Amino acid sequence: MGTTITLTAADGHKFSCYKAEPSGKPKGAIVVIQEIFGVNDHIRKTADLYASEGYLALAPAVFDRVKPGVDIGYTMPEMQQGVGLKAATKIDDALQDIQATVDEAGKAGKVGIVGYCFGGLLAWYSSARVKGLAAAVPYYGGGIPDVVNEQPKVPVMMHFGEKDSYIPMEGVEKVKAKHPTAQVFVYPADHGFNCDQRGAYEANSAKEARQRTLDFFKQHVAEQ
Repeated sequence: MGTTITLTAADGHKFSCYKAEPSGKPKGAIVVIQEIFGVNDHIRKTADLYASEGYLALAPAVFDRVKPGVDIGYTMPEMQQGVGLKAATKIDDALQDIQATVDEAGKAGKVGIVGYCFGGLLAWYSSARVKGLAAAVPYYGGGIPDVVNEQPKVPVMMHFGEKDSYIPMEGVEKVKAKHPTAQVFVYPADHGFNCDQRGAYEANSAKEARQRTLDFFKQHVAEQ
């Protein structure tokens, strides 16, 4: 069970951030970036899981500039609300908040970033634009194929679902071709397959992607 802290971006904007701490000394830190549903129960539990693996986990509320305290579920009206919040959120503003989170996380050692859905796109941007990262893992980041010219400065691992209508496979192939050094995995699953609170949840794919992600962070983030 974590706590909520307040962080301040370079432009003075204050935002909330869910903080989950490991039982002992952190072996590094993981910044967890939300979907369009805010820092909800699923994202908090995801941060808790990384904390259980020995990392300090921080999940910034990147919608706070538009609407503070967003914590919604997965019904169609809530999804429509999330889409609107995403549309109102400026990438550069979100990256400022992520930078402040990475700066805070860096007190625990090396920092990795993982993001889901909209957070996957932000994790991709962060790999190229945010300072202080050691690795990045976008999960089904919608829009990544449209900004494929971003140049990551850290190792990247990506997870996609082959049934994902939001990110067609030709887009994934475009990413692979542009970034041959990135590790790109495709699963027999739909968009959102990691979230056990969504109909798209695919347990085997989620388990496999999680283990790959943990191994990746162990290699690039964890203190050996």
